[in-house]
Amino acid sequence: MWDRLTGTQPDPPWWLVILVALVALAAVLHGRTWRVSRNVVTIAHEGGHALVALLTGRKLDGIKLHSDTSGVTVSRGKPHGPGMVFTALAGYLTPPLLGLLFAVLLAFGKITLLLWVSLALLAAMLVMIRNAYGALSVLVTGAVVFGVSWFAGPTLQAAFAYLAACFLLLAGTRPVIELQRMRSRRMAPTSDADQLAHLTGVPGLTWVMLFTAVALGSLALGALLLAPDTPPLPGV
Repeated sequence: MWDRLTGTQPDPPWWLVILVALVALAAVLHGRTWRVSRNVVTIAHEGGHALVALLTGRKLDGIKLHSDTSGVTVSRGKPHGPGMVFTALAGYLTPPLLGLLFAVLLAFGKITLLLWVSLALLAAMLVMIRNAYGALSVLVTGAVVFGVSWFAGPTLQAAFAYLAACFLLLAGTRPVIELQRMRSRRMAPTSDADQLAHLTGVPGLTWVMLFTAVALGSLALGALLLAPDTPPLPGV
């Protein structure tokens, strides 16, 4: 098992990388598919809040995930200061940065390690879930990852790992666009951006622009890392 975790696995064929990238893009752009796949983004979003809350010394009370793909992470500590700022900042940054981390692991051929890191993160998050739908979402996601990592062959594992990385990278921007759309209609007065504006005095739009820059930057770097080596054209 240790050799599998620390070893490298072969890259999938170039056409499979392109195929799973297109599938990931379709999952982000297609409305009905997005309403389901967005649950994965919410898990990463709330997991980011929770992890940073713990790292900054706050006490984590629990996480709730809802069927409308919203979520809430409750922590205790000082209502102001760096710990609260970084905790609020982490949510929208986590999905694209996690996708970038996955892309780095895949660039080094660490497909098995990626899958088991994902399982470890989901297991740690499950402990802090405080509602039934949230527990179901994390358990189903974990079961899929475990099934692929334990029962699937190398090609399917590689395809799944690349799909996860591509999806997180591509999905990083759409929630930010949705956030700003809701803010412009005054439908999200307690959003992460508005909480950060209250905590720091920096306008909420500035935080939205930061979220967008991180998402697009992660996507660009991740695309460079995941770009397949295509075969040369005939006669070249």
